[in-house]
Amino acid sequence: MAITIWNKYDYVQKMRDRIAAPTTWTDVMDVKYSDSYSVINGYASTEPALATGTRGTAYAYSQFTLTAETLTISSVQQMAIFIDEADRYQQTYVNQMNIADYHGKKTVEKIESLVLAQHTNWKDFGATDLSNTGADDGTAITVSASNIDDIIRAVKRKLYANNGVDLAVENGIFFVWRAVDFEFLEAFVQANGFTEADISLKNGIPVQKAFRYMGVDHYLSNSHTTGHVFCGIKKMGEIGILTGTYGKVKFIEDPPISVTTNAPASGLGIVSRVDYGFDWPTQRTQFFIDLNVA
Repeated sequence: MAITIWNKYDYVQKMRDRIAAPTTWTDVMDVKYSDSYSVINGYASTEPALATGTRGTAYAYSQFTLTAETLTISSVQQMAIFIDEADRYQQTYVNQMNIADYHGKKTVEKIESLVLAQHTNWKDFGATDLSNTGADDGTAITVSASNIDDIIRAVKRKLYANNGVDLAVENGIFFVWRAVDFEFLEAFVQANGFTEADISLKNGIPVQKAFRYMGVDHYLSNSHTTGHVFCGIKKMGEIGILTGTYGKVKFIEDPPISVTTNAPASGLGIVSRVDYGFDWPTQRTQFFIDLNVA
């Protein structure tokens, strides 16, 4: 029987190919790859303003103040896979690549769920926001085929009312829907005689998971925290990824797989990690929205 030795270089390359593929979170977030613990950004917390002047009289200076925003990369997610020594040799090269692809797939899926779990940092949008009788409401909305277009328009209105028009033009507006909402949206689109406009040519995400309608990019995810849908203007929230560890894999011969003993197990340990952090800049608070849904 021919023995297939695992090619570690190919494993890493296959995993990296998967984590480099287009994803929803890389499209809607401002992703900062860095080897720094803290990434410092600044914004104008006090901006100069025009003031009425009079000929022949003195003028006054307006204050210009910068405030720091800090993105700290300190959280860790790890993935450790153990391959028994016999399985290591009985697996084919193709199966090795399948495991590597799975390794990358689970990594980016976990990051997507981490992004969608950040809803406590977003601005609430609920029933009174939808009816335009209140603002920043946490009351859940029941999404349906008859009101999903109203939700889209109301979110756009909220963004525009908070001076987000120019940012929306520059970066685009997005919704990351649940599967049930995505179905309602497709039903509304089809009932009104339109077809989904594939945005895969722009960002590489297939039409089954993303399409453009009503001037908005709509994405599908199954990684939401219950009751919360993420929407707003793209690139307003920041996620930092530590470059030095992302996409790196360690291969450990006969690793100790027990958490209670250091006894080695016969086989191969495959270990990776993702170091990450989030920042939701204060000056952009109105542009990342927590759509509260039933």
